[in-house]
Formats: sequence, structure tokens, C-alpha cells
Amino acid sequence: MTPTLPDALPGDPRFFDRQGPFSVEELAACADAEIVRGDGAGEVSLRGVAPLQAATSQEISFLDNRRYLPLLAETKAGAVILGPAFTDKLPPGVIGLVSKAPYLAWARIAARFHPVMPSRPGVHPTALVDETASLGEGVEIGPFVTIGAHAEIGAGTVISAHAAIGDGVVIGAHNRIGAHVSLSHAMLGDRVTLYPGARIGQDGFGFAVGPAGFETVPQLGRVLLGHDVEIGANSTIDRGSMRDTIIGAGTRIDNLVQIGHNAQLGRCCIVVSQAGISGSTELGDFVTIAAQAGLIGHIKIGDKARVGAQCGVMSDVEAGADVIGSPAMPFREFFRNVAFLRRLAKKDGKSEA
Repeated sequence: MTPTLPDALPGDPRFFDRQGPFSVEELAACADAEIVRGDGAGEVSLRGVAPLQAATSQEISFLDNRRYLPLLAETKAGAVILGPAFTDKLPPGVIGLVSKAPYLAWARIAARFHPVMPSRPGVHPTALVDETASLGEGVEIGPFVTIGAHAEIGAGTVISAHAAIGDGVVIGAHNRIGAHVSLSHAMLGDRVTLYPGARIGQDGFGFAVGPAGFETVPQLGRVLLGHDVEIGANSTIDRGSMRDTIIGAGTRIDNLVQIGHNAQLGRCCIVVSQAGISGSTELGDFVTIAAQAGLIGHIKIGDKARVGAQCGVMSDVEAGADVIGSPAMPFREFFRNVAFLRRLAKKDGKSEA
């Protein structure tokens, strides 16, 4: 049997809730955008979001990059979110929602059409919930979930299939705990999202060397996740050894990230896929760690510093600094070194010739 092909546009109703239709005025208000009408543009009722090249007169699209101006010229969208620099490029019949932060406006409008699915309160009959656990109002507990003794689950939280919540874990309100997540020795704020397979609170990598080999050092700390933190699929955060591992409010951690024991991340940090942060390393606020970067332990990364992809960070990084390479060095120094090595290689090649 040939399966039915999915809808080619965003928001396949099999997977996403859909709201609407909305007027242009309603969407402009939710995105704090200004309405600008192209020649001949009339009133429209918008039913969804779509890319420029596929949108119809009942959908809204988005432009934030000059390279896609040809698509804007040909679009059939009823409305387009765009920056002030592009308002004179609106084609006839199209309404512009003009924003100084068009991508943020797009996020808000897309979320208006496709909000997060609300919780479906109740405990699945296959779930195992300890009698001493506390469940807030409107909590959804999925199939084969286990919740340990004295755990606390805040109102409106959704815990998906096969998740394991350990004894004493505290989860705030309106959290989303994905399938197969394991949580132990942890306390979560509100609106935290843990994507499938995340492992939070397991033993840190701590051991002492004895006469017969390695002996495990007890890991006696916790993991504290602030409000609005997101942890990607299959990422791991070790609990602290003597002090807590802390992830600051608003921080976003991508898939396949490892964070060691006692690490402390500030507010609104970004850690991209396959990065590794060793134990007791401290990140300030608004730090960015790019993909596959590795940070050794016991160093400090200052506020708003940016660590480039595949960077090997072996010492402190000052606030606001941009570093790349292994060992890490300032961006300009790194690219000067690369240019110098290329010139040497060319000279060496000519001399051999």
C-alpha cells in the first residue's frame, strides 16, 4: 500500500495544531509590526504560513535576506514579513508586515498559527507513579513513564512516553519532558523543554586512582535548570560532585552536547551540537559555543564571548571575545596565521618547481 504523501507546506495537520484564520491587523499586533500595503493590496484573511515560492493569497511568508528578493518579486503570498530595507520591493497586491526584527516577528506569527499542543491531563494506565509523588493540576503523564518517590511535577507539565523521573526530582510548571528522557538529582524551573533522550543528573566523570585501579568519587551535587531552558535530544548534563551543575535561565542547548559536573552556564547561552564543556568550567551570560567546540575544565568564559566551531579552549576567554582554532585564539590572529601558512606553502611549492 502506497502511503499518502504529506502536505508539502509547513504545519502538516497530522503533526501540528493549527489556529486561524487571522486578519493582517491581528498578526501585526502579535508581532509588533507595521502594515504596509503594496499597490492594489486589499483585505485578506490569512490561514497559515508558507515559503515565498509556495505561498498563496491566504498565507503569510517571510523575507530577511537580500538574496531571496527574486522570490519576493514572484510571490503569490497574501502578506510578507520583512525588514524596513525591503518595503519598496513589495510586489503589487501583497501586504507587508514591516519589523525591525523580522525573524522574531516570523517566530511569533508562526507560533500564533501553530501553538504548542496543550497538555491532555491524565495519567496513562501503563505509567508507574509513586504514591508519594506530587502531580500539579493539568499534568499529562504518557505511556510507560516512571515517576519516583517524592518527585514534584508542576502544573501543566507534559511527560512523554518512557521518560524516567527519579526520586525527589522537582519539575516546575508547564514543562515539556520528551520521550525516553531520564531525570535524576535535578530541579527544573518553569517552561523547561527536554527533547527526547536527554539525560540529566547522572554521575559526573569523577574517580580517584587507587592501588588496584580507579575508585569512583561520589557525585553529591545536583543539576539546576533555570526557567525557559531547552535541552536538545540526546544531550547529557552531569550532576555536580560537591557543588551543583547550573544551567542559567533562557539557555538553549542543542542536540548531542555534553556538559560535565559542576559546570555553570549563565543566562541565555547557546551551546551548539556536539560541543563538550568539561567539569567546573564557568560560562557568563549570553555566551555562544559553536558546534564541536571543546572546553577543558576549570576555566571561565566571559559574558557575550563567542567560541567558534571545532575550537579547542584551554584557558580563560575574556568577555566579548571571539575565538577560534585549537588552541583557541582571537579570530583575527587565527586568520592571519592561516594566510601566512598559505603564503609559505605557495613559496615552498615554487621553490620545489
